Order: sequence, then C-alpha cells, then structure tokens
Amino acid sequence: MDNRIKIVVAGPRGRMGKEAVKMVSDTEHFELVAVIDHKNDGMKLSEIDGFSGLNVPIYSNMENCFQHHPADVLIDLTTPEVGMFHARTALEYGIRPVVGTTGFSKEELQELQDLCEDKNLGCIIAPNFAIGAILMMKFSQMASRYFQDVEIIELHHDQKLDAPSGTAVKTAQMISDVRTPKKQGHPEEKETIQGARGATMEGMHIHSVRLPGLIAHQQVMFGADGQSLTIRHDSYNRTSFMSGVKVAVESVMKINTFVYGLENILE
Repeated sequence: MDNRIKIVVAGPRGRMGKEAVKMVSDTEHFELVAVIDHKNDGMKLSEIDGFSGLNVPIYSNMENCFQHHPADVLIDLTTPEVGMFHARTALEYGIRPVVGTTGFSKEELQELQDLCEDKNLGCIIAPNFAIGAILMMKFSQMASRYFQDVEIIELHHDQKLDAPSGTAVKTAQMISDVRTPKKQGHPEEKETIQGARGATMEGMHIHSVRLPGLIAHQQVMFGADGQSLTIRHDSYNRTSFMSGVKVAVESVMKINTFVYGLENILE
C-alpha cells in the first residue's frame, strides 16, 4: 500500500517553488504528482531547465489538474491574489493547502477558515516557514511580557511585494496578545519626513528595508532603563524555509482546521 503524501506544487519556477519541488522529490514519503504554472501547460517538468528527471505534468488550469491528478496537499508559493484562488480551489476539491504566500486580508483568512470548517479539512497559511523565524517570534512574545517598548525591523530582497512582511505583522500580533498597548517614544515627537518612524501597530513601530542581496531577515528590538534586548533571525537562502514546509505538509494531513502561523503546530 502506497502511504506517500501526494503533492501538487503551484509556482514551480519561482525561487521558493524550485526549492519546494526539490524538497518534495527528495522526501521519501512525499510524491510530486503535478505542478501548477501559468506557462508551459501540457509540458512535462523535466522539459524545463533545472528539473531534469522530474517527469510530472504541468497544468495552467488548476481545476483540470485536480480532476486528472487527485492529490492530498497543495503547496502554494505564489502571490496573494493567485494564492487565495489556489487555496480556495484546493479546498473545494478536498485537497489541503499549505500556503507560504503573505499579504492576505483578514477577510480572506476568515473565508478560508470558514471553508475549512465547511469541508472539514486542514489548511495552513504560514507567513514564514523557517523554523528559526518561528522561534524568533515565540522568543519575542516571551520577552514582551517584560519589555513593553519594542520596535521591529524586517529586511527583505527588493522584489518583495508586500510591506511590512507577513512575518513582521505576525510577530507584532503575537506580541500584542501579551503586551499592554503603549504609545512609544516622546509624546510630542514629530516626523520631519513622513514615515520616518515606520508603521505603527498597537503602539509598536515596524520598519521595512528592501535591498538587493537580502533574502529574509528580522530583528525585534526591546528597550528598558539601562538595557536592551535584540532577537534576530536571518535566512541566507531559500533552503532555510523547506524544513518548515515539510513539517506543514505532514501536519496539515493530521488536522481538520485552519491554522495561521507555523508556531501553532510546533511543540
């Protein structure tokens, strides 16, 4: 009996998508059955440079893919607009989505949660798949019980579309769950250049840096009288995210609920 988890990857030619295809192919109990790509419909993945030996079909139409290749899990590493459609469609076909795209609205997340409950299926949306980044968020939440003054600086490559990053927003949300809201800085401070103090959430300031050469980095800075604490995580390549993707795929098969954030499935 074949107990492998059958997986479809959306966005296989992207930088994260390529790593996901490799991770799935290299994992013994995973099986890559097809990929979703807005180009190359009808071709085999092995016909594209960089995917030698991967003789799986490429579909541009997701519904056509699911009709011909029933799968257990969809890994989506595309964009918020496409990712929402992909996750919704997967759930309608009884396939559990694992989505690494950030930038979903609260309304979209609620829609996916409602759909999971209706279909009795699991879905995991993860702003960050790096295990170290999840620990950084957990440690920051722990520290915020003792340090009320905090600023978040997130640094990413200059092709990232959303700012602040989903990881920064999720970190701020986790901190706000245990921190009493506080307006930080001098009560009469003024920005002489608009945006100098960054975005504000529950009194915390979030700063976004976009530069070529960066991948994904974040530091959470806490301050108190006579001391400071900085918690930082760095991803130097996209392979760093794949351990979290693997955990998410294995976990989503065991749940029938909607989960936002990998920290909710890590013990």
